[in-house]
Amino acid sequence: MTLLATSEPVLAAGYTSFDSGARVVAAFSARLAYLAMCLTLCWGVLTSTGWVRRITGHQALRAGHVMLASFTMASVIVHAFAMTVLDEQVVVGTQVIIPFLNGYVRHALGILALDLMVAIMITAGLHRFLRYRNWLRFHQTAYAAIALGVAHSWWGAWANGNMQLVWLGGLTILAPTVALTTVRFLPARFLVRIGLVGDGPATQNQVVKTAPLKVHVDNQRCHRYGFCQSEAPDVFELREDGRLAYRKTPEVTRNLDVISAARACPMRAIQLEGRSHRE
Repeated sequence: MTLLATSEPVLAAGYTSFDSGARVVAAFSARLAYLAMCLTLCWGVLTSTGWVRRITGHQALRAGHVMLASFTMASVIVHAFAMTVLDEQVVVGTQVIIPFLNGYVRHALGILALDLMVAIMITAGLHRFLRYRNWLRFHQTAYAAIALGVAHSWWGAWANGNMQLVWLGGLTILAPTVALTTVRFLPARFLVRIGLVGDGPATQNQVVKTAPLKVHVDNQRCHRYGFCQSEAPDVFELREDGRLAYRKTPEVTRNLDVISAARACPMRAIQLEGRSHRE
């Protein structure tokens, strides 16, 4: 019997040539999403703390964070779409957005991460209409979304026999991400004590919330967005002529609102002075 030669590659049982290409797209987009997730978190920490503000400016950092987050979402969506078009039907229909429907826990972790990221993306521009503290609490669920995404990535790499690649590349980018996240939530006093940040003037993150505060607004930085007025309307007022009026010494009972207003300002134009925790 004569065997006919063929130029078509021999595929494993259950796989088609279409699946082979879709899996390449799914794997490549997953690795891009993993990298972008870690970079987005690192950039977000640098943005919220302002550690490199003197070098590049706060606005540049904020724009970079938004761009990285958008790229992360694009990569995640491409990865999810590639999984749905596989002929072997790993996930079908609503299984791509509802976790645990297809019975795989590792897929459920990725789906939960996707759902959280979509919710955060949709609500990212709502801080104009919500209290900043409430918006920030929800936005911080991004930490959970990224943790779920990382767990999904590592579990998927182990299941598909790609642990060597993830171990070398994934751990390399994950290490600074975990370090920055840890530092982000450490008390400022501890960071000063170990010499990680300078022992400078008290900021809105260090002042005693029950002590009197003095408010200063840098008119060169202020762009009159009005976020401060939405947080503390009895302290800040954006007048019809475009000028910002504010009370320099608000009541102590308004401290939480004033601190929230300072944090909400995208230009970091509001500076607070008061008794610090170190005193």
